[in-house]
Amino acid sequence: MSFSLHSWSFGFVFVTLTALAIIGKPCSAAYRPSPWALAHATFYGDGTASETMGGACGYGNLFSNGYGTDTAALSTTLFNNGFACGTCYQIKCVQSKWCYPTVKFTTVTATNLCPPNWSKDSNNGGWCNPPRVHFDMSKPAFMKIAQWKAGIVPVMYRRVPCATRGGLRFKFQGNGYWLLVYVMNVGGGGDIAKMWVKGSKTGWISMSHNWGASYQAFATLRGQSLSFKITSYTTKETIICWNVAPANWNLGLTYSTNVNFH
Repeated sequence: MSFSLHSWSFGFVFVTLTALAIIGKPCSAAYRPSPWALAHATFYGDGTASETMGGACGYGNLFSNGYGTDTAALSTTLFNNGFACGTCYQIKCVQSKWCYPTVKFTTVTATNLCPPNWSKDSNNGGWCNPPRVHFDMSKPAFMKIAQWKAGIVPVMYRRVPCATRGGLRFKFQGNGYWLLVYVMNVGGGGDIAKMWVKGSKTGWISMSHNWGASYQAFATLRGQSLSFKITSYTTKETIICWNVAPANWNLGLTYSTNVNFH
């Protein structure tokens, strides 16, 4: 129905460590659902959702990393240069004979970008062309709200808090002089605006947004335990995850915490 972007896939080991949070704002900063708005939805891939693996957010294998098949690629208008990675939406089919009338909605997580297709009219195949608001869902997710033969259906959608289990997860890539971190399983608004890393021998180092859900620091941090400070893009809440990775951390591993947004 449209195009999807894919990124590298890796095998990851999950390591659980102790982390504590400092909340930058009180509980009132917790994300609340947005009003319902009108958009359209299509699907990509087949019933196995294998084509949704990877993607522009960098989550890799969506099954092993906890996202499953309830995912969607967002049009450029929604994707926000990757800052919308991890956001969650309720989507319900409306005003179409292909809608399942007894289904109120389904919930998906943004894991990919649906890029523009300027060779086609925005109302005839170029569904993700700006300024259209569009969801290119995995086929299993689309089939929860409408018959797949519809191809495209009008939908109502709203942002909702991401109902995550457990704490934030940090997937490490890079090299000895460059740390690239993918942040997964983000609760609350699901998104990240800013991120910092602190070695046990350094102060806080600001990390720059690389792409999708990844942040990078050009620093030599080997042999130090690492902590992270993260600010939510939506709520502006800041939390600190202390001692996320031990001093002998390695690239290619994913480190888990018990801290998350709400």
